[in-house]
Order: sequence, then C-alpha cells, then structure tokens
Amino acid sequence: MLLAVWSFLKRHKKKCFFLGAFLGGVYVLGKYGQKKMKEIQEREAAEYIAQARRQYHFESNQRTCNMTVLSMLPTLRDALMYQLNSESLTSLLKNKPSNKLEIWEDLKILSFTRSIVAVYSTCMLVVLLRVQLNIIGGYIYLDNAAVCKNGTILLAPPEVQQQYLSSIQHLLGDGLIELITVVKKAVQKIFGSMSLKHTLSLLDLDQKLREIRTVIEQPTEATKSEESGSQSLLCRYMMPDEENPLATQACGLTEKDIATIKLLNETRDMLESPDFNRVLSSCLNRGFSRLLDNMAEFFRPTEQDIGDSSSMNSLSSVSLPLAKIIPIINGQIHSVCSETPSHFVQDLLTMEQVKDFAANVYEAFSTPQQLEK
Repeated sequence: MLLAVWSFLKRHKKKCFFLGAFLGGVYVLGKYGQKKMKEIQEREAAEYIAQARRQYHFESNQRTCNMTVLSMLPTLRDALMYQLNSESLTSLLKNKPSNKLEIWEDLKILSFTRSIVAVYSTCMLVVLLRVQLNIIGGYIYLDNAAVCKNGTILLAPPEVQQQYLSSIQHLLGDGLIELITVVKKAVQKIFGSMSLKHTLSLLDLDQKLREIRTVIEQPTEATKSEESGSQSLLCRYMMPDEENPLATQACGLTEKDIATIKLLNETRDMLESPDFNRVLSSCLNRGFSRLLDNMAEFFRPTEQDIGDSSSMNSLSSVSLPLAKIIPIINGQIHSVCSETPSHFVQDLLTMEQVKDFAANVYEAFSTPQQLEK
C-alpha cells in the first residue's frame, strides 16, 4: 500500500508539488483574508464609535448653545433698556409737562429703535454663539480624542476658551452702542417726520420696518469701498476690528494669546462668509416676522369692522394712530429678549438653517485635519 502511494507520488511529482503549493497558498490567503476582515471590522467599529461619540458631543454642545443664549438675554435686555431708557420718558408724560409733544416725538424714535435693535442683537447673539461654541466645541472634541491617545498639548485649554468666549462682550458693549446709533438714524429717517396722528396698518408697519432694514443693511457709497457686503456691515457689531488688543501686543504674546487670536481670526472668517450672511438674514427675516406677529393681536378688527367689510385683508383692515402704536412697539423688548423660551427666541433656536449651519461649523473644526493646521 505504501509502495503504491510512493510510486504514485513519484509519477505525479510535479502535479503534487503544484497542488501542495496551491493548497498552501489558499490557506495563507485565507488567514490573510481573515486578518484583513478583522482589521476592517475593528476599524469600522472604531469609526462608528467615534462618530457616535462626536454626534453625542455635538448634540450636547447645541444644548449648551441654547442655554447660553437664554442666560445672556437678560444682560442684553438690561443693556438695551439702559441705553434706550424709554421708561423715563413715559414717567415724564404722566406729569403732563408743557413740552409733551416733544417728549412724544423722542419716545417715538426711542421705542422703535429699542425694539428693532432688540431683534437685530438677539439674532446676532443666537448666530454668533452658534459659531463660537461650535468652533470651540470642535477643538474640545479633538483635545479629548488626542489626550486619550497620546496626551498631546491641548489646542484649546480652559484659559484660551475663557479668553476667546469673552469676545462676546463686544456685542453687548461697544458693538451694541454702535448698532443703536445706526438704527436710531434709520428710524429717524423713516419715522422722524411722521405725525403722531398718522394711522398705520400692520401691512404699513411691515413696509416701514423693511425700509429701516434696507437703510441699516445695505452698504452706502461711502462704505462700499471699505466693506465687502451687508454681512461685513453687520459683522462689526459682533466682533471688534482685527487690530484687537491682543494682536497689538505682538512682542509679549504668550502661546495662549496666539491660540486665542487664531480662534478669533477663524471666527471672523466665518462671520464674513456667505453662509453666515444667509443664516443671519434668515434669522432677521424670522425675527421681524415674529415681531409683527406679536403686535398683530393689537390690530384685531372689531365686530363693527368685520360688519363693514366682508372681504377684509387682516393685515390692512385695521389701522392705528402712531401714538397708539408707540407703547405697543415699546413693550416688545420683553418678548424679544425673554430668558424664558418665548416664541420669538424659540423660533430662532429651532430654525433648520441655524441647525445645519451649526453642524457644518462643528464638522469643520472637529476633524483630525485641524490638528495639522
């Protein structure tokens, strides 16, 4: 039996050799394939876990954004009421002064200015904080991932985060004062010569607000050479000029100062982008629409009005004297800058454009490529 097998192998030596080599190759390839399959599965599992972790961190970051906006609205409201103190004028009117008409004229400009600035500044606060907290959120995610791997130097240590996020104070300080000045001039231009007895419907009011927005947002011939568009005109209210205090101290800058300047420059680039301009414009459109919705309840037709006209346009059917509209517009700041989730703020926080933009910012700053920059 053994001799027969031996004889068979000798006669088919080459065939047996090739068969053995083939079977050995199949075995090796099988093992190699199993190893590669395991590596792919492990890599896919790691990518899935990393993606899930990043998604969880992003969603947590958006909740932080919402809470931060709500927590800062009382500060914004107080700053506006201090800078545009219409309450002092209404108190004077109660005493029936001799210059009553003059006070009413001042109150007219102040009331419209305050509510319009409230809409602008609240929209800016919502979108600016979305940018800042998603930029810093992306860096924090990378820092956490890097520390887990090799304990590298942090991209955004707590001191840098604090210094960077403190730049929001420009919007609540110098930027707000500049915005008030610009809006006040626009209100004066549109409403300054309008009599207190002049009647306006909700549709008329909408048109006047559009005219004011055009004056504020569209660059003039004087600014076209300096600004690149309406986004740049609004950008200066949210961030100081590039010649900021940190940048001017070039000789004494620490590594943390340099990291903060990098974050500020990245934020400025984002604020000057077309995407940011579109999102802010969408927020402003929604904000002014909600402002008119809030005022609409004061323009409801009476039963007599309804009886007088069967084909009535609700936006133009009821008109009120400007003197009656002033206290209505004056009180809107408490709805616009409400720390409790009002319809106004909730509308802005839940806008799809805002959510998508936030996701894009976070995605851009939470990828490993950021480590190489």
